Parts: sequence; structure tokens; C-alpha cells
Amino acid sequence: MRPIRLPEPPSGAAGMPEIFEGGVNVVRRAVVIGNGFAGAENQCLGLVRALGLSDRQTIYRVIRPIGGINEWLHWLPLYLHKIVDHILQQLLGGSRVGLVLRGKRVVPSTFHTSGSIGLSSILEADSRKIATLARETFDKEGPTLVVACGRDTVSISSSIRRLAPDNVFVIQIQHPRTQLNRFDLVVTPRHDYYALTASGQKEIPRYLKRWVTPQEPPGRNVVLTVGALHQADPVALRVAASAWHDELDPLPKPLLVVNIGGPTKNCKYGADLAKQLVASLHNVLKTCGSVRISFSRRTPRKVSDVIIKELGTHPKVYIWDGQDPNPHMGHLAWGDAFVITADSISMLSEACSTGKPVYVIGAEHCKWKFTDFHKNLREKGVVRTFTGLEDISNSWSYPPLNDAAEVALRVREFLAERGWSIGR
Repeated sequence: MRPIRLPEPPSGAAGMPEIFEGGVNVVRRAVVIGNGFAGAENQCLGLVRALGLSDRQTIYRVIRPIGGINEWLHWLPLYLHKIVDHILQQLLGGSRVGLVLRGKRVVPSTFHTSGSIGLSSILEADSRKIATLARETFDKEGPTLVVACGRDTVSISSSIRRLAPDNVFVIQIQHPRTQLNRFDLVVTPRHDYYALTASGQKEIPRYLKRWVTPQEPPGRNVVLTVGALHQADPVALRVAASAWHDELDPLPKPLLVVNIGGPTKNCKYGADLAKQLVASLHNVLKTCGSVRISFSRRTPRKVSDVIIKELGTHPKVYIWDGQDPNPHMGHLAWGDAFVITADSISMLSEACSTGKPVYVIGAEHCKWKFTDFHKNLREKGVVRTFTGLEDISNSWSYPPLNDAAEVALRVREFLAERGWSIGR
């Protein structure tokens, strides 16, 4: 049902009735719970952006102890890891053994996004404080939208919902591997349910089947996406196109953008893939005007060294040195085609939102749900395998992926069922 628009109250009126502001039924603010990993936090920020709440977001971060023995304790649940660290601190204090075992501690850091929002230091996520704030400010500020992503954020976001169920709407991005009724909404890629497919069942040893999650198909409070959410929407790309115009517009076209990630447990490769990529790029250089190559934080030296050695001096090739400003958004805006390593779901999702040709290299090194992800992209016609036989000047297109906008629409529908809406 379309909301009724009421006349604006007289300007300067004191004590504005909440009927003119939407009252307690309008969501005007968002809380983002991050885990310190750009790929996860970017998904939260992308959804908040799609909902139009970017300028009214507060970012908190889950903080784990790091360094020393802590690097071996990341498999523990967050609360248990902190208990162990606290015990070590009490027992060993500032002794040399204690410093060696405990290492350094993470402190809140300044968070920078690819957008134009300036953010100050990030606070440590405390579920009780966030829930208390949501309850105490509900009558004045309305409901709080909580968006979290990553394993370490699950206990925080679910606790916020438990402590303030009538004042918050909690969205968990990525399958939390726990009971889904602990959240108002779960947003997760389709391939997270690969374990339930016929192919997935064949890959799971019988003695492990009861331990592999998820165990049940998606319920009503689950929204499935093709890939990862992100902030590279059309508006952001137009802004990036303007910001990078002077540097990227004069380049000879077509511009081929190459994004290189790094091996993961489900997508293992090394210098062999780098050599394959170099050979394929040499084959297509004659059909390119220029090539821009970027490495990620996960790119191992054995991969980057091969690329730099073989292509670093080629007149058509520019390799980003990792120094600010990061040209990633500019590359998405100005690139005519993309080559991306198969390990990075985030980079592939962003590139596939442009509607421009996207070529994947290294998919044969992937397994488990990554295989399902790549199969889905190929079936949708949004990616092709990079063989080195392509003519980059021959373009092709497809309906761009728009997961964040589609999820935002579903969020609005779920909020409407509670009688809530997103404020302007």
C-alpha cells in the first residue's frame, strides 16, 4: 500500500508532531557490525548504501586479539578467544613469556570506504551497549537497522536482536552456520547452499554429512544472491568516472583491466597460474589499447613477481603499485573489459555489475561451492573463461548483476510486514 503523504508542518514549529516525521515506524539509521575484513564490511556498506542510509550509519567492529598464540586461536568462538586472552593476561601479565604468547592486540582503526563518506574511528562492537542505545532512542529516532557480515559478527548481531527485538531489524550477511531464526533476515549467496545439491552431497564424506552446514534449504527469512554485495552501483561508478577522468580517459582503448586476487582453501594456485595469465595476456595485447593490472592484499609475492617481471616494462601495461589513491573504482568505471582471477567472489561480483565483458582465469583450480558460483555465472552469460584467444575489441554485454538493489527491495518488503519503512 502506498503511504499517504501528509502536508509539511509550518516551518519553525516547535515540538513537531511525530506524525510529520514518520514516528517510530520509520528506519532512519543503520548500525554496521564489521569484522575487519574489507570483503565482508564492504557487503554491509553496499546494502546500507542501496537502502539510502549511508549518511546515517554507525560502524562498529568485532575485535579479536592478534599476535603470538592468538594466531592459533582464531578457530575459537569470539567470546571464548577473549576469555583465553584475558586469562593469559592475568596469569602472565607483562612478563616476557606473556608478551611472546599474547602478541599485540588489535585497536580500533580508521575505516576508509570507496565512497565519499568520511568516517571517524570505529568503535568496538558491544551488543549490550548497541541494544540499550536502540531501546532508549527508539521513541525519538525510530527502529535501528543492524547489518552484520562474517563469522565473528554472528554472536554480536544475534545478541542485539535478543536484547532489543522490538527496536531493531537485524540482517546477517553470509550464512551464519547457526539457527537462522536468531536473525530477522539472512542474506547469503546461492552457492552457500551447495552442500544440499546433488553434486555437493557427492563430495561430502558420509561420516561428515551431519556436520556440514547448512542442513536445511533456505527458509522464508533467507534472501539468496548470485554473488557478493558491494558499493559499485551506477551512481558510485559515475562519481568514479568523473574522479578518474583525467588519468583514464586519455588511455588508448579498449582498456583491459586485470584484477588478481590470491589463493584460498577452495581455490588454490601459485606461480603456475601467473605464468598462464602472462601467456594469455601476451596473446591479446595486440587487440588492446592499454592494460591496467592490480593486485589485492592476498596476492602472494610468487604470483606478483611473475607478473611484474614479464609485463612490468611493456609499453601498453600499467601495474598499480598499491599506493593511494586506489584506482579500483576508476577501473570499474573506465574499463572496457575485465580479466579476474577465479578466487575473488567480491571482485567478480563488482565487475559483473557493469554489464561489460568479464573473463575469468583459474576456475579449474577451484572446488566446492566456488565451482557452483562460477557455473552459475557462466549459465547467466555474465562471464567467460579467459583463454588468450579473445579479441578484446569485440565487446559483448549482459544484464548487469544488481544483488544489492534486489536485496534492498526485499528488506523493504520485510520491514513493511512489521509496519516499518525506510526513511528518506
